Amino acid sequence: MTARFQSKRRQLVMGAAAASALGSVGFPAIGQQRTKLKIGYVDTLAVTGQLWTGVHRGHWAKQGIEFESVKFNTGLELFNAMIGGSLDMLTTGAVISNFPARGQGKAFLINNIEFATAQLWIRQDQGLKGWADLKGKKIATTIGTTAHVFLDTALRANGLDPAKDVELVNQGMAAAVTSFISGAVPAVALWVPFNILVRDKVPTAKMLVDASAYFPKSAIVGGWAVRSDFYDKNKAICAAVVRGWALANDDLLKNSGELLPIIQKNNYAQVPLSDLQEQFKASKYHTSAEWRKLYQDGTALGWLQQVTDFYTRTGGIQNPVPAKQYFDTSLYLDNVKA
Repeated sequence: MTARFQSKRRQLVMGAAAASALGSVGFPAIGQQRTKLKIGYVDTLAVTGQLWTGVHRGHWAKQGIEFESVKFNTGLELFNAMIGGSLDMLTTGAVISNFPARGQGKAFLINNIEFATAQLWIRQDQGLKGWADLKGKKIATTIGTTAHVFLDTALRANGLDPAKDVELVNQGMAAAVTSFISGAVPAVALWVPFNILVRDKVPTAKMLVDASAYFPKSAIVGGWAVRSDFYDKNKAICAAVVRGWALANDDLLKNSGELLPIIQKNNYAQVPLSDLQEQFKASKYHTSAEWRKLYQDGTALGWLQQVTDFYTRTGGIQNPVPAKQYFDTSLYLDNVKA
């Protein structure tokens, strides 16, 4: 791989020749122009697994897609950047159920279920042993993100009112984890790979629960979205992205043992391979054919809607757009066959 793939901040993904927007999944005809897209992402494997697989295996190139990719800290920042016009497209976590429900952006792909990526950690050295000990305590997290959605579910499931029984401290995830490590707060709701830092820096810390405890009733999914105007005018380009994603997704599932070392070397050099493999296991993936069924039977829309309901309740969304309107299943069903 070239040095361009080792950039932490910005990575330019060069495609081969461009595909006809509605062409097959094979290589595009020679001489056609590539489609260049500026995509933002949150730097966690649950969000980027298919993106980087498509880069290193040439799946985007086969569809005539060229990505210029930009890293962000949270999905909230991602959507704000896209709505502001500095991005064409993004891939993120639970926030995919937030902004589109406000009429800002169109979702069209689901990456996976963040099965155990969100986790709640407590400091036993500050007297916290279980759920009852959380009452009246501060919990650091990033409001509006996957971690917050998970935390709300976990607290309610264990008899605690998120608005009355605990004090949520809203910080960027890096700052939230730092607060926990320093002892400023006795609990933190985070997403992987921040758990690795907690585990290494606070050996007495305990993971109280992760998101898998609430699956499938409270499943959290992440995926891809575009600006609404871009989607309306560029369905064919989005269709090419869907086809490239399906190839990358199935490749990642089938060949994860081969691909994870490649992704680690080029995109997560600061993360030990064993930790990246742990991240991979923390998400629940499906083949493209399995996702087709989940789109068709309404399961995927149900997962999106329940997170939208959370944002409506906690974020005060007025007249939210339902998932069946902000997530277009037809694009996937028309381009990915069983």
